[in-house]
Amino acid sequence: MSAEKLFKAKIVQLIFSKKTEEALKALSQHFNIEVPKLKVGMPKRHSKNLGCYTAKDKTIHVSSRENLYNSYLILHEFYHHLRTHDREHKGTERHADKFAKEFIQAYRDQISN
Repeated sequence: MSAEKLFKAKIVQLIFSKKTEEALKALSQHFNIEVPKLKVGMPKRHSKNLGCYTAKDKTIHVSSRENLYNSYLILHEFYHHLRTHDREHKGTERHADKFAKEFIQAYRDQISN
């Protein structure tokens, strides 16, 4: 397995192990960007969502404590953090989904070996 796939698998493992903040630090270091904040509780206009990213305060919001350990959700929202420059989002939902799925697939590949 490549170093990149091992890194992705490790990130998912950290999130599953309830070390989400450590995973976000590792991701931020890997991509050479600022670590996003992490908050339980949704902004008002996003209250029906499981999670969201707000560029204004560089925060990943999740709707409940359980969602802090949802690797798909955390990685999807991290992608939005990664693709936001000067408070302007440059990514798409489809790309955020793909980003998260690549990490989860690397994890699945590792545990199946």
